[in-house]
Amino acid sequence: MSPRQVTVFGASGFVGRHVVRRLASAGIRVIAASRHAEAAGFLKTMGNIGQVTPLSCDVGDRDRVAAVLEGSDGAVNLVGILYQTPRRRFADLHGTAPGTIAAAASAAGIDRFVHVSAIGADQPRLSDYAATKGAGERAATAALPETVILRPSVIFGAEDDFFNRFAALARVTPALPLFGGGENRFQPVYVGDVAEAVLAGLTRDDVLGRVFELGGPEICSFRQLMVLLCAEIGRRRLLLPLPMAAADFIGFWGDLGARMGVRPQLTRDQAKMLRTDNVVGPGADGLAALGLRPRAMGSVLPSYLARYRPGRRGVH
Repeated sequence: MSPRQVTVFGASGFVGRHVVRRLASAGIRVIAASRHAEAAGFLKTMGNIGQVTPLSCDVGDRDRVAAVLEGSDGAVNLVGILYQTPRRRFADLHGTAPGTIAAAASAAGIDRFVHVSAIGADQPRLSDYAATKGAGERAATAALPETVILRPSVIFGAEDDFFNRFAALARVTPALPLFGGGENRFQPVYVGDVAEAVLAGLTRDDVLGRVFELGGPEICSFRQLMVLLCAEIGRRRLLLPLPMAAADFIGFWGDLGARMGVRPQLTRDQAKMLRTDNVVGPGADGLAALGLRPRAMGSVLPSYLARYRPGRRGVH
């Protein structure tokens, strides 16, 4: 049975806007919770008049979390960060917040809760990012055993932070770095498929309390992804193998910049993650178990990477 109203935490982010749009198209009323409601006003246009309501919510404030859940019979947690700053820490947002939301949902009688984590969350020694993602999963299921956990690989789509970042880099540099030779593997998943998985988690009875790892139909090394990227944007670039020590060095300065309010290109924690594959585990339930067929990169990337081709304007 489909929920009538769903509160989406982290609604204004890259994945959040796609989830809000998909829930609204399914006729569900959405409470779009984010740090600053005024910055999430654009979400209103993703549904009918009054269907999407942006509200401010600090996920560290238990009372506020409970307040934005009032009247909802489903919840989704998309809150996450790629790097830490003095005010935004993995332990708080990845480790503690999922349990806070799950506990508030349980107290409100909500048993439909989808928590979006990440592949690698079951490997706590991988990185601080992975360790806190794993802690968040455990906190959520302890508070609400019916929690549906989604672990996506790298997510791609028009506003992504992966292909857009390297495409922008390729516009201004003659070479792209391949740390460790670029042999680590990824299984990129389309953001629209992640949104479909969220909807399935909210509406299907057979998914409650289960974990799903989300990956696309292609497994590629980082080198292969950069070759694909350069082909899509029509730019020939040197693919420069670098030792992992170089990633650690760049990550050191990235961490320093993050502490000073500068967005890093790479952190030491991210450098740790580059040492391992980011693919769906053997035997793990995935998109197929949710009745979904993932979209290939080739069917999506041209729609937004073409703007990085030589002579094209409007790149941002």
